[in-house]
Amino acid sequence: MNKIRVVVFDCDGVMFDTTASNTAYYNQILNYCGNPSLTSRQFEYAHMHTADAALAYLFSDEKKLNKAQDYRKTMSYLPFIKGMKEEPHLKPLLNKIRPHYKTAVATNRSDTMDHVLKQHGLEGYFDLVVTSLDVEHPKPHPELLIKILTYFNVKPDEAIYVGDSKLDEMAAKAAQIPLVSYNNSTLAADFHINSLKEIEGLLNL
Repeated sequence: MNKIRVVVFDCDGVMFDTTASNTAYYNQILNYCGNPSLTSRQFEYAHMHTADAALAYLFSDEKKLNKAQDYRKTMSYLPFIKGMKEEPHLKPLLNKIRPHYKTAVATNRSDTMDHVLKQHGLEGYFDLVVTSLDVEHPKPHPELLIKILTYFNVKPDEAIYVGDSKLDEMAAKAAQIPLVSYNNSTLAADFHINSLKEIEGLLNL
């Protein structure tokens, strides 16, 4: 860990508990199209993937999928952002590590990320934010993470990625970046933590 120069965070499930907000968001689309609310399996998929991939998974019928996509374009995610629960140790951790490390976000979110950071007072806390809009291939492809390595001109073992999903595990492995698994003991990771505060110990701060 003495080599680490960049700490990279996933958004949903790491920086924020987005269970309530994302469930409400997708349920509104599902119910509008006459479908039942999210099952636990559907939520798990939607939690990890881009919104486009999530809707394609939720609507197997092409006509309904087109209806869902059209409705989604009329919606705003902004009302759902307030339902995102910030990890209580996020800002204290960022304040402590930023003098010593570069910080970045690698997320499959798209055009909502700027609003999330603004509404939760996180503008200026990250040196780089990379979303699915910034790459051709979102997670589980490693392009998000490779873009961050390239930007900071660091090697894979000079960064860590804090993630919580199978897609994070796959992306980190493909990019050869050490994975810090947050609240998910099932992932094959270099480290497992249950609080972001534990990163201070990993970095010997």
